[in-house]
Amino acid sequence: MQGQVIPDKGAAGMVPAARGGRRAAAGAALPGTTIAGALALWVLLTRLHVFPEYAFPSLSATIQALGEEFRAGRLTSDITASLFRVAVGFVLAAILGVPLGLWLGQRLTPRLSLQPLVNFFRCLSPLAWIPFAILWFGIGDKPAIFLIFMASFFPLTLATMAAVANVPAVYYRVARDYGFHGPELLTRVVFPAVLPQVITALRVTAGIAWVVVVAAEMVGCQDGLGYGIYDARNGQRLDIVAAYMLVIGLLGVGIDRLLAQLTRLPNVRWGYDR
Repeated sequence: MQGQVIPDKGAAGMVPAARGGRRAAAGAALPGTTIAGALALWVLLTRLHVFPEYAFPSLSATIQALGEEFRAGRLTSDITASLFRVAVGFVLAAILGVPLGLWLGQRLTPRLSLQPLVNFFRCLSPLAWIPFAILWFGIGDKPAIFLIFMASFFPLTLATMAAVANVPAVYYRVARDYGFHGPELLTRVVFPAVLPQVITALRVTAGIAWVVVVAAEMVGCQDGLGYGIYDARNGQRLDIVAAYMLVIGLLGVGIDRLLAQLTRLPNVRWGYDR
Protein backbone atom coordinates (compact mmCIF):
# COMPACT_ATOMS: atom_id res chain seq x y z
CA MET A 1 0.00 0.00 0.00
CA GLN A 2 1.09 3.52 -0.77
CA GLY A 3 2.52 5.33 2.19
CA GLN A 4 3.08 2.13 4.17
CA VAL A 5 6.34 2.09 6.07
CA ILE A 6 8.33 -1.09 5.56
CA PRO A 7 10.32 -2.00 8.68
CA ASP A 8 14.05 -2.21 8.28
CA LYS A 9 14.78 -5.83 9.19
CA GLY A 10 18.49 -5.16 9.38
CA ALA A 11 18.01 -2.36 11.88
CA ALA A 12 15.57 -4.46 13.90
CA GLY A 13 18.06 -7.29 14.02
CA MET A 14 20.70 -4.98 15.33
CA VAL A 15 18.62 -4.09 18.42
CA PRO A 16 19.08 -7.43 20.24
CA ALA A 17 22.75 -7.45 19.25
CA ALA A 18 23.20 -3.94 20.64
CA ARG A 19 21.41 -4.91 23.84
CA GLY A 20 23.59 -8.00 24.14
CA GLY A 21 26.70 -5.88 23.67
CA ARG A 22 25.64 -3.43 26.35
CA ARG A 23 24.81 -6.30 28.70
CA ALA A 24 28.23 -7.87 28.14
CA ALA A 25 29.96 -4.53 28.71
CA ALA A 26 27.99 -4.01 31.93
CA GLY A 27 28.82 -7.55 33.05
CA ALA A 28 32.52 -6.82 32.61
CA ALA A 29 32.45 -3.33 34.17
CA LEU A 30 30.29 -3.98 37.23
CA PRO A 31 32.62 -6.46 38.98
CA GLY A 32 35.58 -4.12 38.47
CA THR A 33 33.60 -1.21 39.87
CA THR A 34 32.60 -3.25 42.92
CA ILE A 35 36.18 -4.34 43.58
CA ALA A 36 37.44 -0.77 43.20
CA GLY A 37 34.78 0.40 45.62
CA ALA A 38 35.76 -2.25 48.18
CA LEU A 39 39.43 -1.27 47.94
CA ALA A 40 38.53 2.41 48.28
CA LEU A 41 36.49 1.62 51.40
CA TRP A 42 39.48 -0.29 52.82
CA VAL A 43 41.74 2.70 52.25
CA LEU A 44 39.16 5.08 53.72
CA LEU A 45 38.72 3.02 56.89
CA THR A 46 42.47 2.94 57.49
CA ARG A 47 42.83 6.68 56.79
CA LEU A 48 40.04 7.48 59.26
CA HIS A 49 41.60 5.14 61.87
CA VAL A 50 38.27 3.46 62.50
CA PHE A 51 40.26 0.54 63.91
CA PRO A 52 43.73 0.60 65.47
CA GLU A 53 46.52 0.10 62.93
CA TYR A 54 47.72 -3.09 64.62
CA ALA A 55 44.19 -4.57 64.34
CA PHE A 56 43.37 -3.44 60.79
CA PRO A 57 46.33 -3.36 58.40
CA SER A 58 46.26 -0.92 55.52
CA LEU A 59 46.10 -1.93 51.88
CA SER A 60 49.69 -0.78 51.30
CA ALA A 61 50.97 -2.77 54.30
CA THR A 62 49.10 -5.84 53.07
CA ILE A 63 50.57 -5.57 49.58
CA GLN A 64 54.03 -5.10 51.07
CA ALA A 65 53.58 -8.20 53.25
CA LEU A 66 52.38 -10.11 50.20
CA GLY A 67 55.56 -9.21 48.37
CA GLU A 68 57.71 -10.21 51.34
CA GLU A 69 56.09 -13.63 51.64
CA PHE A 70 56.37 -14.21 47.91
CA ARG A 71 60.04 -13.26 47.74
CA ALA A 72 60.82 -15.47 50.73
CA GLY A 73 59.21 -18.42 48.95
CA ARG A 74 56.78 -19.16 51.77
CA LEU A 75 53.70 -18.04 49.89
CA THR A 76 54.47 -20.17 46.84
CA SER A 77 55.13 -23.21 49.02
CA ASP A 78 51.92 -22.71 50.99
CA ILE A 79 49.81 -22.25 47.85
CA THR A 80 51.24 -25.44 46.35
CA ALA A 81 50.55 -27.42 49.53
CA SER A 82 46.96 -26.22 49.83
CA LEU A 83 46.12 -26.76 46.16
CA PHE A 84 47.58 -30.27 46.29
CA ARG A 85 45.46 -31.25 49.31
CA VAL A 86 42.28 -29.81 47.84
CA ALA A 87 42.89 -31.46 44.47
CA VAL A 88 43.47 -34.92 45.94
CA GLY A 89 40.59 -34.81 48.44
CA PHE A 90 38.12 -33.24 46.04
CA VAL A 91 38.94 -35.53 43.10
CA LEU A 92 38.63 -38.61 45.32
CA ALA A 93 35.25 -37.38 46.55
CA ALA A 94 34.05 -36.74 42.99
CA ILE A 95 35.29 -40.11 41.69
CA LEU A 96 33.44 -41.97 44.45
CA GLY A 97 30.52 -39.66 45.25
CA VAL A 98 29.13 -38.98 41.76
CA PRO A 99 28.90 -42.67 40.71
CA LEU A 100 27.37 -43.56 44.06
CA GLY A 101 24.80 -40.81 43.63
CA LEU A 102 23.99 -42.06 40.12
CA TRP A 103 23.48 -45.56 41.44
CA LEU A 104 21.35 -44.53 44.43
CA GLY A 105 19.24 -42.20 42.32
CA GLN A 106 18.11 -45.05 40.07
CA ARG A 107 17.31 -47.53 42.86
CA LEU A 108 14.53 -46.72 45.27
CA THR A 109 15.23 -49.24 48.04
CA PRO A 110 18.96 -48.45 48.49
CA ARG A 111 18.15 -44.73 48.23
CA LEU A 112 15.54 -44.88 50.99
CA SER A 113 17.90 -46.95 53.11
CA LEU A 114 21.05 -44.84 52.74
CA GLN A 115 19.68 -41.32 52.28
CA PRO A 116 19.27 -40.63 56.04
CA LEU A 117 22.86 -41.73 56.67
CA VAL A 118 24.25 -39.66 53.78
CA ASN A 119 22.23 -36.66 54.97
CA PHE A 120 23.50 -37.10 58.52
CA PHE A 121 27.14 -36.98 57.48
CA ARG A 122 26.45 -34.11 55.09
CA CYS A 123 25.10 -32.05 57.97
CA LEU A 124 28.00 -32.98 60.24
CA SER A 125 30.70 -30.32 60.20
CA PRO A 126 33.90 -31.75 58.68
CA LEU A 127 35.88 -29.84 61.30
CA ALA A 128 34.37 -32.13 63.94
CA TRP A 129 36.53 -34.87 62.44
CA ILE A 130 39.78 -33.00 63.19
CA PRO A 131 40.63 -34.91 66.43
CA PHE A 132 40.03 -38.26 64.72
CA ALA A 133 41.91 -37.21 61.59
CA ILE A 134 45.00 -36.28 63.61
CA LEU A 135 44.85 -39.49 65.66
CA TRP A 136 44.34 -41.67 62.60
CA PHE A 137 46.68 -39.98 60.12
CA GLY A 138 49.04 -37.84 62.19
CA ILE A 139 50.25 -34.45 60.99
CA GLY A 140 50.66 -33.50 57.34
CA ASP A 141 48.79 -34.03 54.10
CA LYS A 142 46.70 -37.07 55.05
CA PRO A 143 44.46 -35.54 57.74
CA ALA A 144 43.77 -32.47 55.58
CA ILE A 145 42.93 -34.65 52.57
CA PHE A 146 40.66 -36.76 54.75
CA LEU A 147 38.78 -33.68 55.98
CA ILE A 148 38.39 -32.35 52.44
CA PHE A 149 37.08 -35.73 51.33
CA MET A 150 34.54 -35.81 54.16
CA ALA A 151 33.44 -32.27 53.35
CA SER A 152 32.98 -33.05 49.64
CA PHE A 153 31.86 -36.66 49.35
CA PHE A 154 28.46 -36.51 51.03
CA PRO A 155 27.19 -33.26 49.42
CA LEU A 156 28.21 -34.53 45.99
CA THR A 157 26.55 -37.90 46.58
CA LEU A 158 23.32 -36.34 47.81
CA ALA A 159 23.15 -33.73 45.04
CA THR A 160 23.75 -36.33 42.31
CA MET A 161 21.25 -38.72 43.87
CA ALA A 162 18.57 -36.02 44.04
CA ALA A 163 19.22 -34.96 40.45
CA VAL A 164 18.86 -38.54 39.17
CA ALA A 165 15.74 -39.17 41.24
CA ASN A 166 14.13 -36.07 39.69
CA VAL A 167 14.79 -36.97 36.06
CA PRO A 168 11.38 -36.75 34.30
CA ALA A 169 9.73 -40.13 33.75
CA VAL A 170 9.22 -39.31 30.08
CA TYR A 171 12.99 -39.61 29.58
CA TYR A 172 12.86 -43.24 30.66
CA ARG A 173 9.84 -43.97 28.48
CA VAL A 174 11.60 -42.56 25.44
CA ALA A 175 14.73 -44.52 26.37
CA ARG A 176 12.73 -47.76 26.49
CA ASP A 177 11.26 -46.97 23.09
CA TYR A 178 14.81 -46.72 21.72
CA GLY A 179 15.87 -49.90 23.49
CA PHE A 180 18.25 -48.28 26.00
CA HIS A 181 18.95 -50.45 29.05
CA GLY A 182 21.63 -50.82 31.70
CA PRO A 183 24.87 -48.93 31.07
CA GLU A 184 23.55 -47.47 27.82
CA LEU A 185 20.60 -45.93 29.68
CA LEU A 186 22.98 -44.42 32.20
CA THR A 187 25.48 -42.99 29.72
CA ARG A 188 23.06 -41.80 27.04
CA VAL A 189 20.07 -40.62 29.07
CA VAL A 190 20.53 -40.31 32.83
CA PHE A 191 24.02 -38.83 33.06
CA PRO A 192 23.51 -36.22 30.30
CA ALA A 193 20.21 -35.22 31.94
CA VAL A 194 21.78 -34.56 35.35
CA LEU A 195 25.17 -33.24 34.20
CA PRO A 196 24.28 -29.53 34.62
CA GLN A 197 23.17 -30.17 38.21
CA VAL A 198 26.30 -32.23 38.86
CA ILE A 199 28.53 -29.41 37.58
CA THR A 200 26.75 -26.94 39.85
CA ALA A 201 27.23 -29.33 42.78
CA LEU A 202 30.93 -29.62 41.93
CA ARG A 203 31.32 -25.85 42.00
CA VAL A 204 29.55 -25.49 45.34
CA THR A 205 31.43 -28.40 46.89
CA ALA A 206 34.79 -27.12 45.65
CA GLY A 207 34.13 -23.91 47.57
CA ILE A 208 33.39 -25.93 50.70
CA ALA A 209 36.58 -27.95 50.23
CA TRP A 210 38.64 -24.77 49.85
CA VAL A 211 37.22 -23.37 53.09
CA VAL A 212 37.85 -26.64 54.94
CA VAL A 213 41.49 -26.95 53.88
CA VAL A 214 42.30 -23.56 55.38
CA ALA A 215 40.73 -24.56 58.70
CA ALA A 216 42.34 -28.01 58.65
CA GLU A 217 45.81 -26.61 58.02
CA MET A 218 45.58 -24.43 61.10
CA VAL A 219 45.65 -27.46 63.38
CA GLY A 220 46.89 -30.46 61.43
CA CYS A 221 49.66 -29.20 59.14
CA GLN A 222 52.93 -27.34 59.19
CA ASP A 223 52.51 -25.65 55.83
CA GLY A 224 49.72 -24.41 53.60
CA LEU A 225 47.70 -21.22 53.51
CA GLY A 226 45.79 -22.06 56.68
CA TYR A 227 49.01 -22.70 58.55
CA GLY A 228 50.41 -19.43 57.17
CA ILE A 229 47.50 -17.53 58.71
CA TYR A 230 47.89 -19.40 62.00
CA ASP A 231 51.62 -18.71 62.13
CA ALA A 232 51.20 -15.02 61.24
CA ARG A 233 48.52 -14.62 63.88
CA ASN A 234 50.83 -16.08 66.53
CA GLY A 235 53.49 -13.62 65.40
CA GLN A 236 50.97 -10.76 65.54
CA ARG A 237 51.55 -10.00 61.85
CA LEU A 238 48.02 -9.16 60.77
CA ASP A 239 49.35 -7.63 57.57
CA ILE A 240 50.50 -11.13 56.58
CA VAL A 241 47.13 -12.54 57.70
CA ALA A 242 45.35 -10.06 55.43
CA ALA A 243 47.73 -10.88 52.56
CA TYR A 244 47.00 -14.60 52.91
CA MET A 245 43.28 -13.88 53.07
CA LEU A 246 43.52 -12.05 49.75
CA VAL A 247 45.34 -14.99 48.20
CA ILE A 248 42.81 -17.49 49.57
CA GLY A 249 39.89 -15.50 48.17
CA LEU A 250 41.49 -15.03 44.76
CA LEU A 251 42.42 -18.71 44.46
CA GLY A 252 38.90 -19.71 45.51
CA VAL A 253 37.43 -17.53 42.77
CA GLY A 254 39.93 -19.01 40.32
CA ILE A 255 38.91 -22.57 41.21
CA ASP A 256 35.25 -21.70 40.73
CA ARG A 257 35.97 -20.03 37.38
CA LEU A 258 37.90 -23.11 36.28
CA LEU A 259 34.99 -25.41 37.10
CA ALA A 260 32.59 -22.95 35.51
CA GLN A 261 34.25 -23.67 32.17
CA LEU A 262 32.51 -27.06 32.28
CA THR A 263 29.22 -25.24 31.71
CA ARG A 264 30.47 -24.24 28.27
CA LEU A 265 30.60 -27.84 27.07
CA PRO A 266 28.21 -28.35 24.14
CA ASN A 267 26.39 -31.21 25.88
CA VAL A 268 25.46 -29.16 28.94
CA ARG A 269 24.79 -25.67 27.53
CA TRP A 270 21.09 -26.49 27.42
CA GLY A 271 21.01 -26.57 31.21
CA TYR A 272 22.34 -23.01 31.54
CA ASP A 273 20.89 -21.08 28.60
CA ARG A 274 18.04 -18.82 29.65
